[in-house]
Amino acid sequence: MNNKGVGVTFCLISAILISTKYISAAIFMSNVTSWDASLFHSGLEYVGPFLSRASIVALIIGILFLGYGLYTDSKQ
Repeated sequence: MNNKGVGVTFCLISAILISTKYISAAIFMSNVTSWDASLFHSGLEYVGPFLSRASIVALIIGILFLGYGLYTDSKQ
């Protein structure tokens, strides 16, 4: 797999991690009878910052791989 493929894969992993954060908060709040923005924010705090940090790291790695792959292609 070339660098562009690895970069796209890391960007996909980042999108999946962000989606997992919001889906986890929604599942955690599924037994609540009334929804509120502050209540959902509390659910996001319950999930924690790990998924956000991991998705940012994966996105940065993906962008770096994509940039390097495009650089090597334009160099040739």
